[in-house]
Amino acid sequence: MPAASAPVATERPVPPAPGSLPAALRHPIAALRWLWPAYLTPGRPGRPTSQEELRWIYTAWLGAFLLKMLGSSWDVSWHFRWLRDDLAPPHLLNSAGTAVVVALVVFHSYSGYGVDRRALRLMQVGIATFLVAIPIDILNHRINGLDITSWSPSHALLYIGTAIMLAGAIRGWWLYAAPGRVRDLVALGLWLFFVENVVFPNQHQEYGVLSLEAYDAGRTTAEPQLLDFAASQGQTPAMFMLPVPSWVHPAWMLCAGLLALVVARKLVGLRWTATVVAGTYLAYRAVMWLGLVAMDFPPSVLPLVLVVGAVAVDLAVTWRVPGWLAAPVVTAVFYAAGALQDAIGFLPPWNWTWWSVLLVGAAFTGLWTAVDLVARSRWLTAWAQPVEPGLAVPAGRSGGAPTP
Repeated sequence: MPAASAPVATERPVPPAPGSLPAALRHPIAALRWLWPAYLTPGRPGRPTSQEELRWIYTAWLGAFLLKMLGSSWDVSWHFRWLRDDLAPPHLLNSAGTAVVVALVVFHSYSGYGVDRRALRLMQVGIATFLVAIPIDILNHRINGLDITSWSPSHALLYIGTAIMLAGAIRGWWLYAAPGRVRDLVALGLWLFFVENVVFPNQHQEYGVLSLEAYDAGRTTAEPQLLDFAASQGQTPAMFMLPVPSWVHPAWMLCAGLLALVVARKLVGLRWTATVVAGTYLAYRAVMWLGLVAMDFPPSVLPLVLVVGAVAVDLAVTWRVPGWLAAPVVTAVFYAAGALQDAIGFLPPWNWTWWSVLLVGAAFTGLWTAVDLVARSRWLTAWAQPVEPGLAVPAGRSGGAPTP
């Protein structure tokens, strides 16, 4: 008598894709029913991913950091008017972006799509640093009270975590996206968020200088409860509106902001990369300025010197001027632009002493020279190669991930 045949396991069919983002938003349940069996399956980094899938994944990254940027920009102006509140609207907006980032890192970690192992590690370390910094920052505020400064150690952890996770996203996109206009545009968008995160601490002085002028003129933009709380802690308005020395703003803008633009220009490779990123950032700041002032929040000065320095960076890299020679010239152009902006009263306090300018210029020259050395090193060549354990495991999916 023949043995009974074993039941044949049938694979659960995947529902059809929503077709477009608006369709997915109109029918979220149907979109989730398609997304889960189609993509939330275990895999390792380097798993083959089609170009359409990459665009969806990294568009979500852009959306997440747009939410974070909007929330953080509003948050600075908020703190120059109101006392701190953990559940303030800017914090909630920033938290929504963070939640999307967490979901994306979990997705990459579980599925292996759209990243190599190094990109995934950067994302994981970055979001872990950011999440660890949140309770530290809350505790810091509980202990130290107002702590309005953007330059506190707990805030530095937030910036560092954001920079690391963005570095992972930049690496993942640049490794696997096919060359073309879409690749360039998304890369510019990711670098925009990276540069915004780098120069973010300088907004404290850019808001503080106008807030202090308004206070001295008898038309303060801060609520009385904020000023009373600061006074109860023994702080004058100048102490929490301009809490760092005058050399910090130009030094950070040059040695961190413009240095990030140097790296972006070299990696993206488009002729006006630095100028486009800096110009887009300033345009965004201008639009936010209008929106915040319309809502009766304090205004800020705009760091126009950044785009002037960015043009100089693009020209220097295009003409292949080495960093040891280009950096002093860019420094001179940067400080000349700062003098013009200062002449119209639209700049935070800068230290104009000769020794401060020389030290900042020397630091920038050393950093740019180091970037040039790393760019020519064998270490970078090896590090830029994708680490893809997922390619050794059959993924059972069509599509491929082009490698540079």
